[in-house]
Amino acid sequence: MAHDTTTAPLAFSFEANPSPRSTEEVAEILANPGFGNHFTDHMVQIDWTVENGWADARVIPYGPLILDPASSVLHYGQEIFEGLKVYRHADGSIWTFRPDQNAERLQRSAARLALPQLAVADFVESVRQIVKADERWVPSAPDTSLYLRPFTIANETFLGVRSAHKASYLVIASPAGAYFTGGIKPISIWLSTEYSRAGRGGTGAAKCGGNYAASLLPQEEAYRNGCAQVMFLDGETGTRIDELGGMNVFFVRNDKTVVTPELTGSILEGITRASIIQLLQDRGYTVEERAIGIDEWRAGEADGTITEVFACGTAAVITPIGQLKSHDFTIGSENSEPGEVTMSIREELTDIQYGRREDRHGWMVRVDG
Repeated sequence: MAHDTTTAPLAFSFEANPSPRSTEEVAEILANPGFGNHFTDHMVQIDWTVENGWADARVIPYGPLILDPASSVLHYGQEIFEGLKVYRHADGSIWTFRPDQNAERLQRSAARLALPQLAVADFVESVRQIVKADERWVPSAPDTSLYLRPFTIANETFLGVRSAHKASYLVIASPAGAYFTGGIKPISIWLSTEYSRAGRGGTGAAKCGGNYAASLLPQEEAYRNGCAQVMFLDGETGTRIDELGGMNVFFVRNDKTVVTPELTGSILEGITRASIIQLLQDRGYTVEERAIGIDEWRAGEADGTITEVFACGTAAVITPIGQLKSHDFTIGSENSEPGEVTMSIREELTDIQYGRREDRHGWMVRVDG
């Protein structure tokens, strides 16, 4: 496993994009950005070698990467990434949410994928640098944000099966529109019984591209069955709920208890998940991180002990779940309404992120100026 060899904070150089988007083009994009459709004028890049560690931190014009066809990432999947958002508050200031947690998770992913670990301070500074370069791309409309995608790839030209001796860390940025444009409505999800997301000792807890590639086929099955997301069971027994294709899941009970699947090494340690647990505990809820099976969900739905189910992640924040479909049975109803706890916690969390409510836990970090 390659470790961070940097002892002092990195100094970033800056190269301005000679052909930035015009003010009119940016305004047109921000009026309807969608998600992941448009990218800002600049990106961050930091290079690493096994001999010298991290070096040459820079902000450069956004553009294609030059990769040798024998680059390790193309053959052995040595790639990890993160996702976080930048928010413009009402006074025009720009903030992000718990970036240190993203940095630490990227380090854990790097350790699992035998990639170098970037220091937390350098990760957070890379966020400041991309915002400084492309501040005009941070939208101000309600529920919009600038989505950041930090990632690390192994780019050594070498076909031997070992961890790469060269890598690059990059950050790209993309304006994101409101996730729910027609009001927040419960989604239907599909239960995958043929495929597992991860197994014991695998890469389930790492945020790496291979995990998402493996989810695409069952996700297509979900779409064919009229569902927005796919839910996976554990790879050992096929009875315990793991998570959705890209989101953690919570079950609200009628006794002021909330259950979420425990982190067993096959579930991504969601930063939104951890934040929701804290906010629920602040309200006096008992949060149980434990195994929960499909049979418990079905029985809880039938007798009313499970009153709400929701999923969470960076993109949607919190999404109510109305129905689970499978080949053999259905739980819930596609006509259900969002639950009271679901919507209240979502409002509290987004209010904190957009500066509309007190940040009691010090989660927000200002990144402009």
